[in-house]
Amino acid sequence: MAEKQFILGMDIGTTSVKVCVYDPGTKELVAKQTKDTAANIPSDQGIEGNKQDVPKIVSAVHYCVSRLPRDVLRHVTKIGVCGQMHGVVLWKNGAWEKVEKDGNVIRFEAIRENMSALYTWQDSRCKPEFLDTLPKPDSHLKCYTGYGCATLLWMLKHKPDKLKNFKYSATVQDFVVAMLCDLDIPIMSDQNAASWGYFNTENNKWNTDILQSIDFPVNLLPKIIKSGEFAGKLNSSWNGIPEGIPVSVAMGDLQCSILSTLENEHDAVLNISTSAQLAIVADKISDLGCSTIEHLPYFKNKYLVVAASLNGGNVLATFVKMLQQWMLEFGFPIPQSKVWEKLIALGLEAPESAMQINPQLLGERYAPLAKACVENIDLSNINLGQVFKSLCNSLVANLHFMMPKEILQKANIKRIVGNGSGLSRNAVLQRAVEHHYSLPLVFTSGGDAAKGAAIAVA
Repeated sequence: MAEKQFILGMDIGTTSVKVCVYDPGTKELVAKQTKDTAANIPSDQGIEGNKQDVPKIVSAVHYCVSRLPRDVLRHVTKIGVCGQMHGVVLWKNGAWEKVEKDGNVIRFEAIRENMSALYTWQDSRCKPEFLDTLPKPDSHLKCYTGYGCATLLWMLKHKPDKLKNFKYSATVQDFVVAMLCDLDIPIMSDQNAASWGYFNTENNKWNTDILQSIDFPVNLLPKIIKSGEFAGKLNSSWNGIPEGIPVSVAMGDLQCSILSTLENEHDAVLNISTSAQLAIVADKISDLGCSTIEHLPYFKNKYLVVAASLNGGNVLATFVKMLQQWMLEFGFPIPQSKVWEKLIALGLEAPESAMQINPQLLGERYAPLAKACVENIDLSNINLGQVFKSLCNSLVANLHFMMPKEILQKANIKRIVGNGSGLSRNAVLQRAVEHHYSLPLVFTSGGDAAKGAAIAVA
């Protein structure tokens, strides 16, 4: 009987780590684990900074893998990795170590003293006036706050001594791959490089000349290979996974999520979790007459046409927390689950109203200074159900502004496949999607970025 061959998929996300074991023969998951990282740490930039503790993220990776069945892990023949895009972590030699027990490596650990925090995609320290001073990238993609190169350029101006302390930089998922393979220099995929800014997807190269002209330390930039290729081999056996198996270059979580979701070329994928993205696959970069859409590298030299909003489930979660806080001030603590349950029930019954909400609580990359606001409030529409329904409608209307339904029609899209907990648990939001896009919204078994990372290397 043939030996089983499984693939370990890993997604290092903004709030949690997810791992799964994928059987390429049956195309099913054999096992999976997830763990919240609880990695956010205070930033010296206050609310404009957004930092995470990398050792905590690595610890969550270990937690998940160590809780998968040993008899399954010993049949793993490849590892596929993806994670949160745009962010940057810096390190020097000695940034990780292997912890052994009875001669076996039981875990890898990140050494806090030899690395920086992870500056995430949510970091907003790069103000428009700072970004305006930077040279234009040689790329069809712009460089925004929270992008790796923008954060490093901000440091170059404001904390140059900090940069001198480090030898390498990459995304946190690239760091994990470098640690697992004990790489001398980090290797990055074209998907993650494109998410950093100052990267040309057509020639697959950093804009080194442009960056050198402003004294950017280009030695910090990782080596680039294509998504789906392998960065190295597992440096030692790990929780029963055999030493020497290939480990993929880390890919983008969005691309991997879509890879595990798309069933045919007539699908669009809508993800609403922390943020929100609507995407379709295209063969090449084309001018769609819409500055709020981006073409991101996908797989097999194709592109994802994406509207990526910073405002998604995070806006609804903030609304829920606000209600909780108000009730607490009246002396009535209410569990979050009860608030959600009631809001969705009320929203489904609420009639349409003239209330207009701009939900851009976190701004948008194309409009970083945008704020949320409400118009057309009157005595008939201030009940809770209508306010919540208007807020859900406004989030989808915001995405529709970024990628109008006409673009989906031209691409011959027949349905929208939904994923992300922010969408799957909220029927009010689901109705708003069908209303704005005039297409059926369906949920499939896809949407799992960890599974997509495994499929990408299958």
